[in-house]
This record gives sequence, structure tokens and C-alpha cells, in this order.
Amino acid sequence: MLYGYIVNPINGERIDEALLLIMKAPRSFTAEDVIEFQCHGGLVCVQRVLELVISEGARRALPGEFTQRAVLHGRLDITRAEAISELIGARSRRASQLAMVGLGGGVQKSILGFRERLLDQLAEIEARVDFEENILPVDECAIKREVQSIVQELIQLVVDGRCSAIVQRGLRIALVGRPNVGKSSLLNRLSRRERAIVTDIPGTTRDLIETEIILNGVPITLLDTAGIQVTEDKVEKVGIERSREAIASADAIVLVFDLVEGWTLADAILLKEIPSDVTLLIVGNKADRYSNKSHSPIQLSDPLWAMPVSAMTGEGEASMLTELLNRCGAGEIQEINLALNARQCDLASSAASILEQGLQTFEDGLPIDFFTIDLRQAIKFLGQITGDDISESTLDRIFSRFCIGK
Repeated sequence: MLYGYIVNPINGERIDEALLLIMKAPRSFTAEDVIEFQCHGGLVCVQRVLELVISEGARRALPGEFTQRAVLHGRLDITRAEAISELIGARSRRASQLAMVGLGGGVQKSILGFRERLLDQLAEIEARVDFEENILPVDECAIKREVQSIVQELIQLVVDGRCSAIVQRGLRIALVGRPNVGKSSLLNRLSRRERAIVTDIPGTTRDLIETEIILNGVPITLLDTAGIQVTEDKVEKVGIERSREAIASADAIVLVFDLVEGWTLADAILLKEIPSDVTLLIVGNKADRYSNKSHSPIQLSDPLWAMPVSAMTGEGEASMLTELLNRCGAGEIQEINLALNARQCDLASSAASILEQGLQTFEDGLPIDFFTIDLRQAIKFLGQITGDDISESTLDRIFSRFCIGK
């Protein structure tokens, strides 16, 4: 380590005070010879140092280039490299915890375990096919049981991975309803701050208001929308149009109505505007003023049920949030210990599918050596997860999603 000044060689101007770290291969992140400048923060200083270094023949790194070099030099496997990107992009503590499992080799270890088990079955079949006169016949039932077990474990891993993806990307949840039913009050209650203006005047909220909360490890962007009604007010019309856009883009809709007024025709008409394929939770606000103090769901009509809640007192809030997470497929996030990303899930799912196809050969009465084709393909899919059987173009595509300098 050296200490000194970064100096412009042309005019002798001192650019910054800095430390210079020299890391000899393989004792660096990329397993290459690396020189690192540690200068003061601030955009101007860093930019001037960078310009000076580039003028001397260096170039800017491509997105993910340092991590890609670490993979190519055997410093990291591809699952650990992807975990670095997920760790950097984590928006909650739970997301960072799951990323650290991958960075610690959890995904690699699990996938290699599946590959070894499949290789054992492949070797078992090929040995008995090639040397059937000298050893006992293949135990087809034992092979079938083991492969079925692997298929079920892979499917569960994919299910967990799809679920945990919510932790990484988060959810957009729109609070929708008629004017003055308490959407803004509910937003303030959930965000624990006065994010939206609240008055008794219908139509107070005229623009889309966003705030982010972390719920059970899931980053949630709450959207407070303008109350939807027929109006001649030009500004309010714009807000209502944005409300409809929020409905179209949200992962889930919380339809809020006034429990004291009851479920009205206007609420029912608004319900029809919500797409049938969007996750929906109907919430009756103002439960603190409702005659029935039970916190149980209220049946509006068959099959409509509403969760009672009070934006003023917080009554029913916990039950509402639990139900919302469950409906969004995020209720079991805390139970997941290993999370595959989208690429890994696709490959694990392909491996499970090809194995199920192979198991069908047993049912169809085909010779067992036909099954080796499917075993080899499944092993190849799993190898692509860890990078043992992956193309250069796929690597480039993976690292292109990284941020600059990582």
C-alpha cells in the first residue's frame, strides 16, 4: 500500500490525495494483478481521477466485467457471481440474507448435489447395460424412486425460487376506491408517516402518491390513487385517469370501501373495472365506527368477502397485511432458505420436466437405456446453472445486467 497524491503529469496539478493498493494474482477479486486507487468521495474528484487514468491508456469497465473475470479465472462460480448482483440490488434485509446464501455457495452446493445423484443413476444404468452378463440386472424400481425424489425436490426449489423473486423485485400495490373512503389515511397508517394529505373533502387526492414499506421482508410500493367517480373537474379527471393506469400496472389491488356506509352500487361498479387476473383484496375501512366489532372477514355477497380495518386505530391491520401477502404468493417468504433466480429456476424446471419425460419411458415399457438420454439432458441443464456447461454468449448476457464497476 502506498500513500501520496494523484498528479496530472502534464501540468503537475494535484488532483487528489489517495492510497494505492497493489494486489498480486491470485490474491484479488478477479484473481488477476490489480491496482486500486482509494481517493476521496465526491463526483468531481472521482471523475477527474478517472479521466486522468483513462488518458493514460485505461478504459471503463463493461457492466459486470470484474465479476465476469472472477468467474473466468475460477475465483467464483456463476451462481456466486449472480448472488453478488442480487446482493447489490437487495431492497430489504430478507433479500440480502437470501443473496448471501447464494454468495456462500448454497445454490451451487444444492445443484451439484442433484447432478451427482443423477450421475450415479446414469452410471448405474450404463454399467449394467454394458456389462449385463457379469453383474446383477438394473434395479429399475430403485432408480425410479430416486429420480422421482429428485424431480419433487427440484420442483420445490423452483416454487421457492419463484416466490422469493418477489423479495428481489418487490410488489406494487394500489389502494383504489371511491372518494373519501379512507385510502390516504390507510396509506399513512401503513407507511407510519403523513405521506398523503387527509381531509373530509371528497377528491382531496388528485395525483398518484407512492411510498415504500418493507413487509415481512418484501419491498412494497404502495400507490394512493385518486378516488374514482364521475366528475367534471379537469384536474380530478387527470388524477382518475392515473388511478386507472395504476390499476393496470399494479401487482395487486386493495379495493377500499366505507364500512359505515356499506357496500354500495358505486363500489360494485368500480369492482368491475379491476382486471380479473389481478390479485384483489377488498377492505372495509372505518372498522372503529362499525357496529359489528368482529375482526373476521365480512361477506358482501357470494363469493365476495371483505377484510375489516381501521386506518385510524389500526384495527385489523395485521390480518389484512397477512392476507394480502398470502394472496400475492409471498406468505411463506420467511420459510425459504435457498432462492434460485429466474435463470436458475428456468433451468431447474427444464431438468425436472425432462426427468418426468424420462420416467414415462418406464411406464411405456421402453428399454431402460432410452432413459439415459433424458438423464444426460437433465444433467446438462443443471450444469448450466453452475456454469459447468454454459456458453460464452449466455455469460455475456448474465453480466450485462450488472451495474458498472462490479
